[in-house]
Amino acid sequence: MSNRSLRPWLKLRAISGVGDAILLKLVQAFGSPDAVLSATQARLEDVGCRPPLIEAIGRGPDRGAVEQLDRELAALQHRQITVLTYLDPQYPAPLRTIPDPPPLLYIQGTLLESDRQAVAIVGTRKVSAAGRVLAEELACELAGMGFTIVSGLARGVDAAAHRGALAGKGRTLAVMGCGLDRTYPADHGPLRAAIERQGAVLSELPLGSAPHSYHFPRRNRIISGLSLGVIVTEAALESGSLITARLAGEQGREVFAVPGFVKAENSRGPNSLLKDGARLVESAQDVLDELLPQLDAAFRERLGARAGAERPVVQLGTEEAMVYDALSVLPQPVDDVIRRSGLPAAQVVALLLSMELKNCVRQLPGNEYVRLSTEIH
Repeated sequence: MSNRSLRPWLKLRAISGVGDAILLKLVQAFGSPDAVLSATQARLEDVGCRPPLIEAIGRGPDRGAVEQLDRELAALQHRQITVLTYLDPQYPAPLRTIPDPPPLLYIQGTLLESDRQAVAIVGTRKVSAAGRVLAEELACELAGMGFTIVSGLARGVDAAAHRGALAGKGRTLAVMGCGLDRTYPADHGPLRAAIERQGAVLSELPLGSAPHSYHFPRRNRIISGLSLGVIVTEAALESGSLITARLAGEQGREVFAVPGFVKAENSRGPNSLLKDGARLVESAQDVLDELLPQLDAAFRERLGARAGAERPVVQLGTEEAMVYDALSVLPQPVDDVIRRSGLPAAQVVALLLSMELKNCVRQLPGNEYVRLSTEIH
């Protein structure tokens, strides 16, 4: 959207008493922000505006607010940030269906029509090593199927979901809880840049907005709103991930959960969702099976073509197979792998390195290893 077209939106939003909900209500009632700004008192009364708001609209934003919006317009152009309004044809169609869609959406990167086939993956920032691997695997496999992966760029599960989608050569969207002139957390700058090349980073917040804690629960409705379904991997009972799951249910999206050990704090969130009727997820196929009726015909056709293609098979030697069988999907210390395989320590270490290069095992912090889901021969 050009600065000229965007300016009335920012001008209306800058008026005292006009929050996002009122902004959207007024624009829907009058058809455009220009029409709101030029409306008569009688017309504003007709749509339910009270006298203080009518007076504020009549006065318009104060001088300081106008100067601030001019600075924002200049910064948007300088940073090459696109802003989509609720009325733009390119505005994500799934977001239009939620009860409180953002009237403005700031974007760096690109949004595609194919992003309508999206799945969100969310969870705790304090993810376990095994949980990080699982989130990456799910995202990688779903991205390989053609799904766009949506998450929030936070540490832990969010970052693993984005990285998995990137590794799967798929698309991923990151919804921020601050203005796009900031990166939060700051050390995710390289990850954000990769997401912008292979998807988009989005926010409903104007430039300069800090990552305040109260921004994140609201941004979660956008994560779920962009998606056909939300997967919760690891999460405590009192967590933003469960807020996202609740919002997904309210928005008519599917809710998925990865089960975990009943005594683990990070398993209490997804396990509680399963008690409440969430779909149990052990693999990407579980997600696909549930969402298949909602996918468009072209997407299902591409899935069929992928299913018909020959899957790559990892070839393992005899000793590699012995080490692979000694591993599991849960992290194991290298000493346990050596003991269970019955092979010399030096040979096991060399074989693990070879198998990691074949992408069938993963080394974790603490010199632990897990087996990855792949087809072995």
